[in-house]
Amino acid sequence: MNADQILAEIREANLSYLMLAQNLIRADREQALYRLGVSEDTATLIATLSPAQLMKIASGNTLLCRFRMDDDLVWGLLTSHGKTAANDGVSRLHASILMAGRHQEAA
Repeated sequence: MNADQILAEIREANLSYLMLAQNLIRADREQALYRLGVSEDTATLIATLSPAQLMKIASGNTLLCRFRMDDDLVWGLLTSHGKTAANDGVSRLHASILMAGRHQEAA
């Protein structure tokens, strides 16, 4: 994959992310704030963007979304290598609780 292909993929991911974010915010604002990890102000801004504005923002070469799991504990819970299906569900629930708590701290 060359640099131009990577930039095209980033732009496509940005547009998909912004469109998904806008739809989530319009459908269920509270869920969107949690799932996207954005503030009320950011959600309001995204919800009011026109299609032209979405395209303009998405056309940049910087990826707009990022991983929210930025520590080893959450990654370990999400990957849960070698665990049974029952433990996997508990691990994912625990990871969701940790990330929800971090969302509340950031808000």
